[in-house]
Amino acid sequence: MNAPASHEEEEDHGEVFLDESDIIQEVVIDDEDLPHAVDEEGSDDEFVDDADDSVHTFTGHTGEVYTVACSPIDAMLVATGGGDDKGFMWKIGRGDFAQELTGHKDSVSSLAFSADGQLLASGGFDGLIQIWDISSGNLKCTLEGPGGGIEWVRWHPRGHLVLAGSEDSTVWMWNADRGVYLNMFSGHGASVTCGDFTPDGKIICTGSDDATMRIWNPKSGENIHVVRGHPYHTEGLTALALSSDSTLALSGSNDGSVHIVNIATGKVVNSLVSHSDSIECIGLAPSSPWAATGGMDQKLIIWDLRQSSPRSICEHEDGVTCLTWIGTSRYVVTGCVDGRVRIWDSLLGECVRTFTGHTDAIQSLSVSANHEYLVSVALDNTARVFEIAEYR
Repeated sequence: MNAPASHEEEEDHGEVFLDESDIIQEVVIDDEDLPHAVDEEGSDDEFVDDADDSVHTFTGHTGEVYTVACSPIDAMLVATGGGDDKGFMWKIGRGDFAQELTGHKDSVSSLAFSADGQLLASGGFDGLIQIWDISSGNLKCTLEGPGGGIEWVRWHPRGHLVLAGSEDSTVWMWNADRGVYLNMFSGHGASVTCGDFTPDGKIICTGSDDATMRIWNPKSGENIHVVRGHPYHTEGLTALALSSDSTLALSGSNDGSVHIVNIATGKVVNSLVSHSDSIECIGLAPSSPWAATGGMDQKLIIWDLRQSSPRSICEHEDGVTCLTWIGTSRYVVTGCVDGRVRIWDSLLGECVRTFTGHTDAIQSLSVSANHEYLVSVALDNTARVFEIAEYR
């Protein structure tokens, strides 16, 4: 039995045509009276009409891009990972070359090349670490163990040992050449948000949302020191940097403080107090006793570690999410929530270049092996390459 026709269908007289005799009145409209397109979409002009300063844009991702790593030996090779559950290896200036790193079942949160550039580790929120052979481009092995998402991945400075911190409060170490588990470091009470080997490879330092730093023996798994309580952080750690002589650890926290810890003793030896919101990134200058810290208080601060005092406070338009020094130069680069990438002269405390092109918050930065290119990734689904040869 057929359903009864609707009222609309009964009234449907087919297509209606108008001719000139149907026109009642003509009204002349001034262009200035017409609404502008931006008025219709709202007045958010934060990223409107900026020039694009990038020399190469990688658009292979279909979601937000969270992490970038440049090869330490091939100045053109870049790896990126993001919220589309994918990683890619691609080359600067080669729009025809991209290799997808498949296999992760959740966001690719961290990427790191081994010191010799032979291997790439990709860590995901699926709790997996994948090891890629750079020469062949093939997946070498998949490392399992953590029961939560991977927060960060680091390599031993002189070997193919890979270290990763997890949301499940544990830290894991594997031999990437053999694809075997070596040690699990347990003791933190919350997600392990940051960590690394010391540059001499003899110690591991990790920081957690539980507001502690732990110092470990990599071989035995022994927890040598726990740094916590007054005068240390009162909220979770967000960033960690280790001095080139492997004696000091600088940690930043959601509480806005930065503390300097003696790795051998586990004692807080100094505190850097000037930020008023969470610390997002820390970088130690390779060629001077200076540190750079960035925070959601819209500041980059250059510190003289000998005096434990700020040399320069560099104001931004929005929160500072990431930073990196350009080789051994005097220049430090910041990525910002406003989508800008800025180069600062650490001696003068002045911004010497602002790169535009991104349309959302910068998430990560990396400098090419020859220090000629800077690669940034953002929540706008892109990676962009900027020329920085004049700042080497």
